Amino acid sequence: MSTTTTIPDDVGGSTVLRGAGRPDPARAALVVLCVITVCHLLNDAMQALLPAVYPLLKRGFHLSFGQLGLLTFAYQVTASLLQPLIGQYTDRRKLPWSLSVGMLFTLCGLAVLALARSYGELVGGALLLGIGSSIFHPESSRIARLSSGGRHGFAQSLFQVGGNAGTALGPLLAAFIVLPLGQGALGGFCVLAALGAALQAGIGRWYAAQPLPPRRAAKLASGAAMSRNRVALAMTVLVLLVFSKYFYLTSITNYYIFFLIHRFGLSTHAAQIDLFVFLGSVAVGTFAGGPIGDRIGRKYVIWVSILGVLPFTLLMPHVGLHATVGLSVVIGLVLSSAFSAILVYATELLPGRVGMVAGLFFGIAFGVGGLGAALLGLVADARGIEAVYRICSFLPALGLLTVLLPDVERDHTA
Repeated sequence: MSTTTTIPDDVGGSTVLRGAGRPDPARAALVVLCVITVCHLLNDAMQALLPAVYPLLKRGFHLSFGQLGLLTFAYQVTASLLQPLIGQYTDRRKLPWSLSVGMLFTLCGLAVLALARSYGELVGGALLLGIGSSIFHPESSRIARLSSGGRHGFAQSLFQVGGNAGTALGPLLAAFIVLPLGQGALGGFCVLAALGAALQAGIGRWYAAQPLPPRRAAKLASGAAMSRNRVALAMTVLVLLVFSKYFYLTSITNYYIFFLIHRFGLSTHAAQIDLFVFLGSVAVGTFAGGPIGDRIGRKYVIWVSILGVLPFTLLMPHVGLHATVGLSVVIGLVLSSAFSAILVYATELLPGRVGMVAGLFFGIAFGVGGLGAALLGLVADARGIEAVYRICSFLPALGLLTVLLPDVERDHTA
C-alpha cells in the first residue's frame, strides 16, 4: 500500500512524495535543521574565541584597544565583503561541498592564532576565520529555510539560536581552557572544526538532492509586486536597524569584559562569566523572535526588539554591578529577537533570493561589528572604556525608523 506525504516547499506551494516505506521527508528535514543548528553552534563558538581571548592577547602582545579593534575589523570585514557575493552566486548554483570548506578555513584560522608570534600573524588568523564564516552562513541559512517545512521564522530562529549559543560558549571556553593553558590551547579547538566539517559533509549530501526553487515561481508566489522604490526604502531601513543592533552588540562582545574590570574591579575570569550570562540571554531571545514573528508579524517584533531596549541601554552605564548584569540580560533578551524577524522579512521583500539576502544581512552584521570594534577601540583609547557605553546607549533610538517599513505579511510564504 502506498503512502502520500505533502510538505510545504520554499515558494509557497507543496511537494507530494509517494512511496511505501520511504522515510518521512518532513522528519528528515527536521533532522537536517537540527544538525545545521549544531554546526552553527560549533562554527560560532570557534569564531567567538577570538574576542574572548583578547585579554590574553592584549597582555601577551602588548596591544592597545585600537589594535584589538583592528583585529576584529580584519576578521569581520573579510566575512562581510564575501558573504553577499557567495550568497548571490549560490542562489543560482549549488555548492554543497562549500559547507565543509568553510569549516576547514576556520580550522586553519584557529591553528594560525594558536601558533602566532606577531601581531601580523594574529591578523592572518583572524582573516582566515572571517573567510570561514563568510562561506558558512549564506548556504547554512538557505538550508535552514529549505528544511523549515514552511515555518520560516521558527527555522531561522532555531538556526540563529545555535549560533548565539556557540557565541555564548566562547567566553566559557576561553575562561576555563584557553586562559589557564595559554594561547596554544586554541589549537585544540581544531577538533571542533573537523567535527563540524564532517557534519557539514553529511548535510551537503542531503542538500545536493534538493531542487532549488525556481526564482520566477518564488516571485509569483509572493503576491502583488511592490515598487522598487518601496523595496529599496524598506531594505535601507532594515540595514540601519541591523547597524544599530550589531554596533551595540559589538560594544558588549568586544569590550564588556574590560568595562567590568575597569568599573567594578572584577577579575578576568569573573568578567568572562558575566559576558557568558549576557550572551546566553542573547541566545534565548533569538529563539523567541522567529516563532513570535510567525504568529503576530515580523514588523511588531522589530518594533519591540530595537526601540524597546532603549530605556535599558540608557540606564546601564550609570548603575552598580548587579544592576549592570541584570540590565545586560534584559538587553540581550529583547535586542536579540530582531535578527531572525529582519532576515525573514527581507526574504519576503526579495523572494527567490534567499542566499543573497542571508549573505547581505550576515555580511552587514559582521561588517558593522568589525567597523564598530575598530571605532569603539579608538574611543576607548582616547576617552576611556566607560565612554563607549555612554555613546552606544543611544543607538536603539534608530528603532523609530521601523515606522517606514511596509506591511508585507502574508498567509503564505515567499
